[in-house]
Amino acid sequence: MPVFQAPTRDTRFVVNEVLGLESYGHLPGFEAATRDLTDSVIEEAGRFVNEVVAPLNLSGDQEGCTRHPDGSVTTPKGFKEAYARYIEAGWGTLAAPEVYGGQGLPHVIGFVMEEYLASANQAFAMYPGLANGAISAISSKGSPEQQAMYLPKMVSGEWLGTMNLTEPHCGTDLGLIRTRAEPQADGSYSVTGTKIFISAGDHDLCENIIHLVLAKTPGAPESSKGISLFIVPKFLVNADGTLGERNAVSVGSIEHKMGIHGNATCVMNYDGAKGWLVGEENKGLAAMFIMMNAARLGVGIQGLAQAEASYQNALAYALERRQGRALTGPAEPQQKADPLLVHPDVRRMLMDAKMFIGGMRALCLWGALQVDLSHKAATEEERQAADDLISLLTPVIKGYGTDMGYKTATDMQQVWGGHGYIAENGMDQFVRDARIAMIYEGANGVQAMDLVGRKLALNGGRAIQRLFAVIDAECAEESAHETVKLVAERLAKATGHLKAATMWFLQHGMTDRNAVGAGAYAYMTLTGVVSLGLMWLRMAKVAAAALGEEGADTAFYEAKLTCARHWALRFAPQAGSLRYEVEAGAETVMGLTAEQFAA
Repeated sequence: MPVFQAPTRDTRFVVNEVLGLESYGHLPGFEAATRDLTDSVIEEAGRFVNEVVAPLNLSGDQEGCTRHPDGSVTTPKGFKEAYARYIEAGWGTLAAPEVYGGQGLPHVIGFVMEEYLASANQAFAMYPGLANGAISAISSKGSPEQQAMYLPKMVSGEWLGTMNLTEPHCGTDLGLIRTRAEPQADGSYSVTGTKIFISAGDHDLCENIIHLVLAKTPGAPESSKGISLFIVPKFLVNADGTLGERNAVSVGSIEHKMGIHGNATCVMNYDGAKGWLVGEENKGLAAMFIMMNAARLGVGIQGLAQAEASYQNALAYALERRQGRALTGPAEPQQKADPLLVHPDVRRMLMDAKMFIGGMRALCLWGALQVDLSHKAATEEERQAADDLISLLTPVIKGYGTDMGYKTATDMQQVWGGHGYIAENGMDQFVRDARIAMIYEGANGVQAMDLVGRKLALNGGRAIQRLFAVIDAECAEESAHETVKLVAERLAKATGHLKAATMWFLQHGMTDRNAVGAGAYAYMTLTGVVSLGLMWLRMAKVAAAALGEEGADTAFYEAKLTCARHWALRFAPQAGSLRYEVEAGAETVMGLTAEQFAA
């Protein structure tokens, strides 16, 4: 049976010591985020997922969801009861706006709960998680009447939401959608079409589901410029907020998937369903990106989450399983064999995992802080800087974070050897669940193209220059500590490769668009390596300073310094090869004809 314990100690380190969240208490929304409160929320969130959600992970995977003859869907045993406890405790309201019944805490705190839920049970976490994107879109683009009607119960968790984008013939290219919305005399629209891959499309966890559906109105342009967004509730909502009749939306089937079996991924049929326009007609793309950006950060957290869960189980196995002897001689001569942990290659995989997890947690939470500061920082300049950074790093957090999350899950399965391939041990579930995160909410190749094709040149390259300025300043700070100096030196060198790759794109991108596409993935990965390095530089500085304090948690801080050195010595060197991959251009990538691929 797989194990999981929420990593509350490490979270508190990042939130309190690295981010210094309490120091933002003068800003609106941060006043209540005292250290005592955040520590309490972190510990209680950890206890909730440990006791309520994690025990349902393996059983939920084995049972899956069920579609019944009447089209209704039920979730695995225990999910409904766990969700009732989730909303009763108010976990979904942590970072939601107070005006709609939320607690108004910083997104940093909300991200903590998202990570813990996804680590404990990713399929379960997706039910409330998908609603966040819908809430963001309605908050930003919905009318005051729509906000008043839907958001209070969505924030409370009494109602949940979905994002209906993909259709059988189109995924990334949403300009091809065929779902139609015909205007009606009462101001509503009649929505007809089929959507696929709809996570949490139907279930038994709550009394209503608010679907956000992309569709085209009559005469709309056939490109993505003709997309509009509609609210299409499962049950119509009366003027007094009570539920009315069932809408003409149904589940055609539940997708049979590689992983996340406990989440109902549905084919949704809209047969003249009643819907209401969100925002302006043909302006749905902007609303869609609000949903997608929120979702992409959440998916990046899923990469971290599956890495954490698989790491905990691999470490436990490496400490317990005995195979062979240490290369330097028996570590425990009284035993017939030594634990797996004595072997350098096992340690290599575990160290790679521990370094990634620690760095990615810091990057996700720092990203959450930028989301908060983009709205609440004291000056317009600070708000713009935060918005630039999180806009730039969103595809990196999603793309690099889930690539590495999946790699970590497979490495941790490898630690188990043959027993990792046996389903009852649960390691295969981490691999299967992690795999989807590289695909949905924009496949990682799309994330790379978003980064290189849109974000780099935006506003004259302002965002990437801001990131370079932050890194350069922090690398230039003086330190007498050997590890801090090493990390700063290696980070500066890795950033130099990122700067060179950036310049290469600027010089060649306009004349050879294929070169941009061919190098985008390597560039995204390079940015991920550098971003993790920035986090490890910060954590190394904090750990080095803490070791000089009386009563310091010596083992914890020394481990942080060792992980920082691991990044510097074994991950920073990747920057050079990634840069040269970018600079290789598209010659070989585009060199074969279609026939030659089959030759």
